[in-house]
Amino acid sequence: MSDPDKKNFHAKVTTETHDQWHDFAADQGVSVTALVEALAPNLTDGNPLLAPVIGNARKLDAQRRKRAR
Repeated sequence: MSDPDKKNFHAKVTTETHDQWHDFAADQGVSVTALVEALAPNLTDGNPLLAPVIGNARKLDAQRRKRAR
């Protein structure tokens, strides 16, 4: 039975990215789901640790939009 307080989270990523997430999680002894949930509280505006991540995400989004045309 599914938990009504939980929602599915889906992302379409490259095989390399998928493997990197799963390998990292396994090396740390946790699941990818636990990593995603643990990162969520840090997803705040102005978090200086996320600036490079946001920059990379913007580039990826732009590339995907360009390919979709």
